[in-house]
Amino acid sequence: MSAATATVPHTLALAADGSVHTRPLKALRFLTAGSVDDGKSTLIGRLLLDSQAILSDQLSQLRGPQDSGPLDLSLLTDGLEAEREQGITIDVAYRYFATPRRKFIIADAPGHEQYTRNMVTAASGSDAAVVLVDITKIDWRQQPVQLLPQTRRHTLLAHSLRVPSIVFAVNKLDAVDEPHAAFEAVAAALQAFAHAAGIQPAGIVPLSALHGDHVTRGSALAGYQGPTLLALLEGLPNAADDNAGTGSPWAMPVQYVARVDRELLGGANPERIVWGRVAAGTVKAGDEVQVFPSGQRAIVSAVRRAGSPVGSAAEGQSAGLVLDRHLDISRGDWLTAVGGAHPSQVFTATLAWLDDDAAQVGRKLWVRHAHRWVQARISRIHHRLDIHTLQAEPAEQLRVNELGVVTVELQQALPLQPYAHSRVGGALIVVDPGTHRTSGALLVIAPDADAPTATGEGA
Repeated sequence: MSAATATVPHTLALAADGSVHTRPLKALRFLTAGSVDDGKSTLIGRLLLDSQAILSDQLSQLRGPQDSGPLDLSLLTDGLEAEREQGITIDVAYRYFATPRRKFIIADAPGHEQYTRNMVTAASGSDAAVVLVDITKIDWRQQPVQLLPQTRRHTLLAHSLRVPSIVFAVNKLDAVDEPHAAFEAVAAALQAFAHAAGIQPAGIVPLSALHGDHVTRGSALAGYQGPTLLALLEGLPNAADDNAGTGSPWAMPVQYVARVDRELLGGANPERIVWGRVAAGTVKAGDEVQVFPSGQRAIVSAVRRAGSPVGSAAEGQSAGLVLDRHLDISRGDWLTAVGGAHPSQVFTATLAWLDDDAAQVGRKLWVRHAHRWVQARISRIHHRLDIHTLQAEPAEQLRVNELGVVTVELQQALPLQPYAHSRVGGALIVVDPGTHRTSGALLVIAPDADAPTATGEGA
């Protein structure tokens, strides 16, 4: 069994006249996740090494005293002194590499349960997740095969955060006596778990990150005949491509408003440019837009990117808009298509709780939606998700690293969208008002609704 269900590369586009043309693949942002010592940092080091993204002086630091033994590839990502001392990843480390076909941005997320919040941070902006499974920690001869709790938790978190593609990488198969049988047993368990959770894996790949088997080159390890991990990653879609048919109206949260001297642009009067990153849809000169919360309208006179005029700006791109008249706009406001903002003051959401102090009904919070801060409270906890049985259970509170469905009341209305339609318009960060700690993440299921659904559905 190859256990690989690779996504077909999105390299073709349909033009307005009906012709088909090739378009380059966008850079892929992906994270690695798994339990402690599963080999995440080593895997990333292997990708960097095999793609020739390591400088010679860096390479010399990875060798032993007498240039003996394998390279310690984990040193390429475990950059903090505490990480090297403990042999674990604490912070999210970002690395970059490229192949002739595509560019990649990697987020090496911590595996320790204590740092799950860091994994959530990495997943929220990723196009794909590579979940590592350490075969040496699993009794694959026992049926049914029991997966590690962190494997299940990280997979469910990535799925709830709408990471479009999830790849399972079964690592350290070079360290077991029967790699083929071990991989078959664990791959079957992963497929069963994913099916029960409503996840379609983009692939399940056996590998040895230490030696490079099936990372960037194929080998005889485990009798696997499918694509390598790198080949899978090269063909995966971006989050923007994956959400391209949701029909969400154009929207952009305002990050800041700049004043530009028109003398630099050949004019006399100062020009105000409203800057932000497009959350959904496409905007171009001539479009009518509406400001939230004031409701005022204006026409887009010009669109700028990196200071230069452009024809339009699409989802995921940072852009500056010049409007045909001056309006009272500031950081935290939204610009949307006319009628595109639907203010909500009560909503149902999936809550990924990351604070040591439990989430309880009545607890007051600060939430941040794009660039706007609003006070909020939890008015109801519908249920929590048991990561072992994948069943919804009644709950009066959510403890650290638990997932559940809650209803939240806001002090002020926000232009919320279902997270399934917009990863920006449907996501909120939760902060404790007393300690100022990041306490969780809210993923909107239904704005202006109080209808419980299974955790992750619609989120």
